[in-house]
Amino acid sequence: MSGHSKWATIKHKKGAADKARGKLFAKLIRQVEVAAREGGGDLDANATLRTMYQKARDASVPLDTIERAIKRGTGDLEGVVYEQVTYEGYAPHGVALLIEVLTDNRNRTGSDVRALFSRNGGSLAEPGAVAWQFERKGVVILPRTVEEDALMEVTLEAGAEDLVDEGDTWRVTSGPSELPAVRAALEDAGVAFDSADVTMVATSTVPLDSAEAAKAVLRLIDALDDLDDVQDVYANFDIPDDVLSAVEV
Repeated sequence: MSGHSKWATIKHKKGAADKARGKLFAKLIRQVEVAAREGGGDLDANATLRTMYQKARDASVPLDTIERAIKRGTGDLEGVVYEQVTYEGYAPHGVALLIEVLTDNRNRTGSDVRALFSRNGGSLAEPGAVAWQFERKGVVILPRTVEEDALMEVTLEAGAEDLVDEGDTWRVTSGPSELPAVRAALEDAGVAFDSADVTMVATSTVPLDSAEAAKAVLRLIDALDDLDDVQDVYANFDIPDDVLSAVEV
């Protein structure tokens, strides 16, 4: 199973009750605003905005808050101009990290990211050193209670590429542009899912077979994720279930 995927699912499930919910809302709103600025405010014509809009709604961001973000993006309301920056590096034990950022001050954010790597046993890498180890994909996580045959029939016809058993969850993978159709097919079939998002998927993984190693990697990832400017942190670690349960909080 993919430890990184499972860790993301754990954090997704606890997110609604987590004290960082407000920070999550702020990150999602920033993503909506940037998508509207780059592609316009029409959900039908702007696929990226449509994806970010749905992601915010899934997280229970209030509709009027999302609509204000769209208006700031299109210039109908005054807003801050954010720059997209990607950082690449390595966590302890050789785990590759890809960090996507939206910032209004590249120097400040770069300094913050560099300091976290330094304090947590990681190292920043040159552009391109890590990115080749990831592919952008649509990923849907579903509870294991869904029947495999029915799930395959619904998702494959909608354009899904793969269905993976991850223990207590299923992971359905598609191309980024096929994700809306896969999601819609599941909703039409009445199949509940935990999350549906466009994300970066590692093409190979680094095993972390001890709680000590897992904690060292997750400590850096969580510290990076806690930065206001950081939108997503992708990693290529793989943690066995027994080790993951030992470090789960």
